[in-house]
Amino acid sequence: MPTVLITGATSGLGRHIAFELVRSGYVVLAHGRDRGRTDRLVAELRAEGGEAHGFVADLASLARVRRLADEVAAAHPRLDVLVNNAGVGAGPRGAGREVSADGHELRLAVNYLAPVALTRALLPTLRASAPSRVVNVGSAGQEPLDFDDPELIRGYGGVSAYCRSKFALAAHTFALAEELAGSGVSVNVLHPATYMDTAMVREAGVSPWSTVADGAAAVLALVTQESGTGRYFDGTSPARAHTEAYDRDVRKRLEATTDQLLGS
Repeated sequence: MPTVLITGATSGLGRHIAFELVRSGYVVLAHGRDRGRTDRLVAELRAEGGEAHGFVADLASLARVRRLADEVAAAHPRLDVLVNNAGVGAGPRGAGREVSADGHELRLAVNYLAPVALTRALLPTLRASAPSRVVNVGSAGQEPLDFDDPELIRGYGGVSAYCRSKFALAAHTFALAEELAGSGVSVNVLHPATYMDTAMVREAGVSPWSTVADGAAAVLALVTQESGTGRYFDGTSPARAHTEAYDRDVRKRLEATTDQLLGS
């Protein structure tokens, strides 16, 4: 049975795909931030007749991200798919700048630094499990980083912070796919659906345009089907990310900035 790790599995999109995959015979490793919610989800998944295991970590802490990777690799030496789904939205309108446990701008930390750190830490497991897949849940909302102010200290806005984190995730996806060419590990990024009916969207004061099921179909396609590597999808359709996400100079600057922020 293939094994999939889903971050942010206790609600919204992550929860929906966890149920779809466990019903399809996947071993589901469900990550959540809260122990109680994670344990309840695992019990519900097992009630479907499938195999599921829970992992708890606050992705706003890089130490906990790396510990999560260690725990997953130790318990499950085979990992067929990593779905980096967990994220923080733009926040309520007018909300101020927030920081992570490590002092990084929160949206950059959770939406970008955490999946990068988790993926890097799990790469030995993913390589050993090849052919394997990394699916990054991004967004059509993308805004290039200001490398002189990558953590948006000046002129902070929640929407801008969110879009910058998703731009970084897309650019990183393309760079990592090139790095892993020939390894059997594919890496893709997608915009699942626009303004899904999730707590993240409602918190931003936006009326949902689409359902979680709409977005889940796109994620499930990348999890279960061969889709190449280094690609961006809008729903299930191949699309183009922000132009600068393909710029090699931008990606080199992003890599250097990322290494500095991760302390690596």
